[in-house]
Amino acid sequence: MRTVTVVGASLAGLYAARELRAQGFDGRLVVVGEEPHAPYDRPPLSKGFLTGGAGEETLALGDAEETDELAAEWLLGVRARGLDVRGRTVLLDDGRTVPTDGVVIATGARARRLPGAVPAGVHTLRTLEEARDLRGALTAGPCHVVVIGGGFIGAETASSCAALGHDVTVVEAAPLPLAGHLGERLAAACAALHDRGGVRLLTGTGVRELHGRRASVTPAAGHRGRDTVAAVELSDGRVLPADVVVVGIGAVPNTEWLAGSDLAVDDGVLCDDGCVTRLPQVVAVGDVARAGGVRSEHWTSATQQPAVAVRNLLAGATVDTTRPVPYFWSDQYGTRIQFAGRRGDGDTVRITDGALDEDGFLAVFERAGRTTAALAVGRSRPFTRVRRELLSAQRGLAPV
Repeated sequence: MRTVTVVGASLAGLYAARELRAQGFDGRLVVVGEEPHAPYDRPPLSKGFLTGGAGEETLALGDAEETDELAAEWLLGVRARGLDVRGRTVLLDDGRTVPTDGVVIATGARARRLPGAVPAGVHTLRTLEEARDLRGALTAGPCHVVVIGGGFIGAETASSCAALGHDVTVVEAAPLPLAGHLGERLAAACAALHDRGGVRLLTGTGVRELHGRRASVTPAAGHRGRDTVAAVELSDGRVLPADVVVVGIGAVPNTEWLAGSDLAVDDGVLCDDGCVTRLPQVVAVGDVARAGGVRSEHWTSATQQPAVAVRNLLAGATVDTTRPVPYFWSDQYGTRIQFAGRRGDGDTVRITDGALDEDGFLAVFERAGRTTAALAVGRSRPFTRVRRELLSAQRGLAPV
């Protein structure tokens, strides 16, 4: 291959570029990014960046020395709008085209939004720009914050807002946040963190409508400006005062630009266990990749998939596969939550350290005498040991 184009300049895209050079690719390397920024770390956006503890300078994933070593052409601030597979060309929104022999798709996902128009003061949190906007809104003084969605992003955002002294309510449509991932018993233990952090959690109810307060008329323009959010009306009739609303209801993979490319897309780019699409010269990694039937929006997937994907891309066929042990973490209310493994519905739960009603615990999921997954709340050290055992078991090695 003479040219490889990485479409997506976030975590997975950067790791793909690193792997291309590390695995000996010395041709032209082009990295296309929709955002104007060099690759940056997203997890701090809902935590330290939001509370002011981490500045933008701490988010960078690389440095000038590495940029020089990669010797890549960085096309930032421009969106890919198409992939011409037969013409071997990536089409850009500004009219430019990038001839290429191989493509790494790393376009990630975007925050899912509420349908229809929304008043000002309603935020999502996925990109640096979105985090800047939200942080600006939260530094104007104490206010009422309503977080829609009780998943990890919603919980982390609620935690940060509470730390800033705001009055915070989390609204979750399901009877219990994260019950599908953790089971009801452990999900309830995690949900209790909201109460300990002084945040109200309202479950089993959706959002019927966002109410806005009328904006002032601009005489010169002769029309009224955009309304500002004032309250959230729930599906059960309750009305919550709101100066700031944060929507954390999941993410949507960025695949629209691949329409007409002959690639298979269904909640992500479909690829095999080696991240190879139906076309061997195109691989997908990170949040946008549905590898082996699973799309995982976790940091570890974005950092582990590129090595295998690039190996297969350069080989022109699937010669290696990856099925990393799922792992994610979340920092909320001064406590770290960690999960690793693949939990099944019939797995039994055993608390091996601490207790559910204490300030922390380690729970292991077991099936047929074998550990399948682990959840820790404030128990990082024993969790690391169990995670290491899970990794060893997957490799077919004896636990260390």
